[in-house]
Parts: sequence; structure tokens; C-alpha cells
Amino acid sequence: MSGVAGYVDAIGFLKLGGFFVSFMSGNSTRLGVALATAHWTAALTVLGLVAAFVAGVVLGALTARALGETRRSPVLVLEAMLLAIGAILLALGHDRAGIAAVAMAMGAENAVFQRNGDVTVGLTYMTGALVKVGQRIAGAIVGGEPRDWWRYALLWTGLACGGALGALTYLAVAAAALWIAVAIVLGGALWAERRYRSV
Repeated sequence: MSGVAGYVDAIGFLKLGGFFVSFMSGNSTRLGVALATAHWTAALTVLGLVAAFVAGVVLGALTARALGETRRSPVLVLEAMLLAIGAILLALGHDRAGIAAVAMAMGAENAVFQRNGDVTVGLTYMTGALVKVGQRIAGAIVGGEPRDWWRYALLWTGLACGGALGALTYLAVAAAALWIAVAIVLGGALWAERRYRSV
């Protein structure tokens, strides 16, 4: 799922010319720069992306709470639906609405691993994962588990590799590249539902 976040974020980044649909820390820095330099169009773009992302987080969290936090498939279906809506709107030339739907999908993705109302694994942001890599390596140096860092490194690697694939696919087929993400997320939903029912 971190690979999907990187994939979709790269598509959004290229489509928007340097703004993110998933990485709100980067957008927050862009907002600060836009405000400091009186670039009001950029500031409004960032604020719209942040609002759409937060709305997606709310939808994802409510979906997880309503249908069970251990049942991951409903959140994944929501994410796939929002991505599909975004792809359709972008294909029809409704870029703002399409990008808003994609940003909402990225916000919703964070509820895939929600437990007791909190995110246990961040999928669309990796600063925390990199901090945990460093902390776990430090722990290994002083006698802790020597391989405890690799899980977090894999999250970061997934995001980076997904970003590369998203950029390459966008350069080949433009925003239609989102349909690949829709298919992957729906596949994940089917897998999660089968796993949920077998427990």
C-alpha cells in the first residue's frame, strides 16, 4: 500500500506541476513558501489539497469504525472508488474535482491499518518510518534486535519505488495511469476480505 501511495503521489505531482496528493508535509512547506512569497494561487492549491486529504481521512476513519477496523477491505474499496472517480473526472477534463478525489483517496488509505481510532502504520508519509529505521539501527548497535529496522525500510522503499513506477506510467499514459492503482487497490481489497473471512 505504501507503493500505491508513492505511485499515486507521483502521478499527482506531475499532473499538478509540483504539488502532492499524498505527501501533506511537502504541501505544508509549499504553503509556507507560497504565503511568504505572496503566491496566492499556489497557496489556494495547497489548501484545497489539504482539505481534500483531510476529508478522505475522515471518510476512511468513519468507514473503518463503522465496518470494523480489523476488516480492511471496506477502506480499500472506498479508496479504489475515490481513485476511479478521480480518473474519470480527469479524463473528462474536470481536473480540480479529479485531483480532489485522488487526494481524498490518499487520505482514506491511512485508515487501512487503523486500530482504536488511530493509524498504526502510516502509508502515505515516510518521515516517521525513516526515524524508526534510525532508532532501530541505534537499538541494534546497543544490543537490541539486529533486524528490527528492515520493516520500516521496506515501507520507505515501497513508497520510493511506487513513485518511480507512477512517474514512468504517467509519462506513458498520463492520468489514465490511475486505473492501475484502482486495480491494485481492488486486488488488495479482495485479498483482505478473503483473509478476514478465513479467520
